[in-house]
Amino acid sequence: MVGNDRNGASGDETGRTESVRPAGSGRVVLVEDDDPLREALTEYLVDKGLVVAGASDGKRGLDLIDDRTDVVVTDLKLPGMNGLDVLRRAKAVNPDIQVIVATGFGSVDSAVAAMREGAYHYVTKPINPTVLLKMVEEIVEKRRLRREVAELRAQLNEKYGFDHMIGRSRSMLEIFEVIRHVAPTRATVLITGESGTGKELVARAIHHASPRRAMPFIAFNCAALPSTLVESELFGHEKGAFTGAFQRRQGLFGAADGGTLLIDEVSDLDIALQAKLLRVLEERCYTPLGSTREIKVDVRIIAASNSDLAQAVRDGRFREDLFYRLKVVQIQPPPLRERREDIPLLAKSFLEAAIQEHGLRELRLDPDAVRLLQSHDWPGNVRELKNTLESAAVLARADVIGPDSLPFALGGERAPAQSDVELFHVGMRMDELERSAILATLEENGGNRTRAARMLGISLRTLQRKLREYNVQEVKT
Repeated sequence: MVGNDRNGASGDETGRTESVRPAGSGRVVLVEDDDPLREALTEYLVDKGLVVAGASDGKRGLDLIDDRTDVVVTDLKLPGMNGLDVLRRAKAVNPDIQVIVATGFGSVDSAVAAMREGAYHYVTKPINPTVLLKMVEEIVEKRRLRREVAELRAQLNEKYGFDHMIGRSRSMLEIFEVIRHVAPTRATVLITGESGTGKELVARAIHHASPRRAMPFIAFNCAALPSTLVESELFGHEKGAFTGAFQRRQGLFGAADGGTLLIDEVSDLDIALQAKLLRVLEERCYTPLGSTREIKVDVRIIAASNSDLAQAVRDGRFREDLFYRLKVVQIQPPPLRERREDIPLLAKSFLEAAIQEHGLRELRLDPDAVRLLQSHDWPGNVRELKNTLESAAVLARADVIGPDSLPFALGGERAPAQSDVELFHVGMRMDELERSAILATLEENGGNRTRAARMLGISLRTLQRKLREYNVQEVKT
């Protein structure tokens, strides 16, 4: 028999309790062998708008987990399969599922051990429903944000992008088309352009769209190592090939066999190594340092440089034959200042990525901020824009990022908000500094004490006590 209660929860003789709620609600599987406790927690969570499926043992609980499940709440002590087993198997079914474990007050060590196994957190019995609800809501909100970011990226990629690159400007659409044509081939590609324009992203896009996508993609920057070590890094070496070569080492060409090797800042290769690279391109084989044996290799080489390789050829610093062998296909991502129409799309994508990366609240860009971003020349190109949006998101005091919230990188120092003025000076006492920070945060939030307390990382009660200590009656807005 199955009976429904007023909350839409249902119980049956299998020890399962399920709720009926809208599809968009957070979904919880509750594993608890104490029937009255399980039913009470189910009723409470359902009343708060969650979809809850309950089970009296671990096996039945695992049967309830599907790809829509957000949270598993499990008692550590269960008949048969214990809570740690539920945790491990739930994570095996879906690593993205978060697990909260419940334990008796004297078994906190077991709960900590569960956290080492990957549990999100633990609650002690008797369970405080409010504490449990807060944990569940945190998990559901974080998963919702991750899904939104993934959906946004998918939409942007479908309409305006290729792989992880975004753009609707004519120059970027032309690059996407070239990538589609060159990716299925074995052709060598030379990617040139200013630093920060996304040359490695282009190389990765070519690899991911190619038949080699399941094989390694390895990126190596020639400028990152002294020239004396570059040969060993690329081609490997035999034991005793040089001082400190205590054992044989496979180079990057060997590691990338079957896949793609990006050689970044290829202009930094010395002439002798340029000859070795040319041989790999022409004969598909190489000789490790200190060896006489030839090794056959199947590697697609993509080269990148922010230098003018044609000028390097004229100056005698780069082999002409290698230059033409590398540039079978040449791609040059434009600097950001030449595709300003892409900046709003890029900014939105970078902002969403920062929110997800740092677990921030929802933020949006003010139209005036977008216009300011579009007016900047971006000498650091897309990389600079990404860092600017990440900085603005992390330091944001309000839900909207306006022009004054953008970092000083946009020309001079950031225009100070009213709350910034005289916030700190050398020699200020700690109580004065605390009072100033509280007043500035209240002002930023229009006098709303709840939001100010949340931003300051303190409870509302603590904030009210501090305001009484500092004899603050109200904040002008």
